[in-house]
Amino acid sequence: MAYPDLYLMRHGETEWNVAGRLQGRLDSPLTPRGIRQAQRQHDLIGNLHLDRYSSPQPRAVLTAQTVFGTTDFAQDDRLAEIDVGDFTGLSLPELQSSHPQVFKNTGIFWYDRTPNGERFAQLQHRVTAFLRDLSGPAMVVTHGVTLRMLRLVAMAWPMDRLAELTVEQGAVHIVRNCRHEVWR
Repeated sequence: MAYPDLYLMRHGETEWNVAGRLQGRLDSPLTPRGIRQAQRQHDLIGNLHLDRYSSPQPRAVLTAQTVFGTTDFAQDDRLAEIDVGDFTGLSLPELQSSHPQVFKNTGIFWYDRTPNGERFAQLQHRVTAFLRDLSGPAMVVTHGVTLRMLRLVAMAWPMDRLAELTVEQGAVHIVRNCRHEVWR
């Protein structure tokens, strides 16, 4: 299926990003650098007049408020970050030490193994539903793993390529005609 053009952005850096803690469905405040990253995204999108969406999680909403300025945007639960279950709020090094079986030879795919967490198939289902409901080109503020999955679905890539999709804060990831580019 062909989807409309997408201008996808990750929320700005948070205190937990700096500390290496997994946020999942919890939240932490944007850092001053995170606010500057959102201001950079605002500058990059310029005067684009497209539909605007955000995850309802506070770090994404604050980023969207900065990016979109006074223009209204819709919050959509389907844009929330992947739920990392029992790993929420913990640090990655701590988890790699205490749960080596989850991280063994998995790359990014450890997210799909978190105890009581959301699976990639569930995330894929909800972002696909979001994309199918779009009526035209859109700008979206979301989260790291969700941003990867949105691009994977929009470009019709297989799941095993998910790790190839890097994520940058303060940038705009554009998907059009099944191709990806980054505005920095």
